[in-house]
Amino acid sequence: MAIEMKVPAVGESITEVTVATWNKKEGDYVKLDEVLCELESDKATFELPAEAEGILHIVASEGDVLPIGAIICSIEPAAGASIPAAPVVAEAAPSAPVAQSDAVPAPVAVAAAPETNAKVIEIKVPAVGESITEVTVSVWNKKSGDSVKLDEVICELESDKATFELPAEASGILEIIAESGSVVAIGGILAKISVGAVAASPTVAAPVAVAPVASASVVAADSSYAAGHPSPAAAKILDEKGIAANSVSGSGVGGRITKEDAQNAVPGAPVVPAAVSATPAVSATVTTGPSDSRGVRREKMSSLRKTVARRLVAVKNETAMLTTFNEVDMKPVMDLRSKYKDKFKEKHGVGLGFMSFFTKAVCVALKEFPSVNAKIDGEEMIFHDYCDISIAVSAPKGLVVPVIRSAEHLSLAGIESEVVRLAMKARDNKLSLEEMSGGTFTITNGGVFGSMLSTPIINAPQVAILGMHNIVERAVVVDGQIVVRPIMYLALSYDHRIIDGKESVSFLVRVKQLLEDPARLLLDI
Repeated sequence: MAIEMKVPAVGESITEVTVATWNKKEGDYVKLDEVLCELESDKATFELPAEAEGILHIVASEGDVLPIGAIICSIEPAAGASIPAAPVVAEAAPSAPVAQSDAVPAPVAVAAAPETNAKVIEIKVPAVGESITEVTVSVWNKKSGDSVKLDEVICELESDKATFELPAEASGILEIIAESGSVVAIGGILAKISVGAVAASPTVAAPVAVAPVASASVVAADSSYAAGHPSPAAAKILDEKGIAANSVSGSGVGGRITKEDAQNAVPGAPVVPAAVSATPAVSATVTTGPSDSRGVRREKMSSLRKTVARRLVAVKNETAMLTTFNEVDMKPVMDLRSKYKDKFKEKHGVGLGFMSFFTKAVCVALKEFPSVNAKIDGEEMIFHDYCDISIAVSAPKGLVVPVIRSAEHLSLAGIESEVVRLAMKARDNKLSLEEMSGGTFTITNGGVFGSMLSTPIINAPQVAILGMHNIVERAVVVDGQIVVRPIMYLALSYDHRIIDGKESVSFLVRVKQLLEDPARLLLDI
């Protein structure tokens, strides 16, 4: 009696899946737990293993969208006449005739034997934060079939807040389940490690040498699926670029086309010149075409980018956000910095930048205007007696906001050291969740990119953010005289639900006073 295989329940919010790729063909003989196909949901890609051993009958084709519980295929238990042939051929491999090369490949049976007693450990996505429900597999440091050691970093995972490394939980042979680019829920299976398993290559070598024709059929069978075959994520990218899969060389296991291969593929027609190489005129036309092309490139938004976009839109819709402006004469700070920066670096080992002055001035002003350092929780206002200052940093994967803890207690040197440390970790994508959560006020510096004026968006659940801009020499009036001074525009965006106009303007004026007379910061006045 045929066994019907149905779409399994893969998550509470997932109601349907798409059949991405069939690893087997209609009528193929499959074994228990052998991967039959890959299914895609709106959150992740996962494999469907065979529930029994027998002959496969495919019901749903590639690209079909099926609801949870729908029939994908059926497996009909075979009579068993040709099934035992594999172990017989394996034992008689040295004297097996060439005609038996079409049977079930002997090397596969021999290679699998040492792993029968191996203990398999499932590597799952760990819980990385209360608000994080899924992660994206950024990059695999190892390949399927590689030997890994305990605590060796095998891949990097990316959430909407941070990137972190995943170590191996045991020593053994790695089998990758979720490929690079896959989105996996917390607790989902990323890979398996066979503890005590032996690498297959030494065992396979002997049968291959004795039966070259049989080994060729094995390679052909493997290459029919892996070689030149794109992963689901890679297939999507190639379709969007309009590139044929057979024109891209795969760097994955067995020649499989990975997501990175698809991203690096350049739209063009490399196959056409080979087919018409006998006609020079056609070849010349093909090579000159791309120079005049107007290509369009699509990229899927990363988890970090999607989360930033969602939160910024929510802030605009859910807060009464206003922005007030002022300007600061930066000459006193610049003169102080120029006079002492060499001695400062010699003593403290870090440069004396502008961020430490702004952070210190903000901490003083927050103590005087506590509502700017508060947040709204339902119908209550929560005021903070400390200043955890978030510093916006542009990282390779997007904007991140690490936090300087208790900045009011730090010296200028302590603040500069923290800024350097957090900026370096942000650029290397090594920031932890703890380092990016819990800020009470944010400072962002668009001036490093040349911005003259902007209206920064509040970093929720905070209620205010200070925007720094570029320093430009402008003509200003000082003591009745027109002089040229280095001027910076400051912008304070605030939530009018909790901060009144008087408080916001007074806060910004206080920051201006402290920066234009930095001795106040040193004397605490």
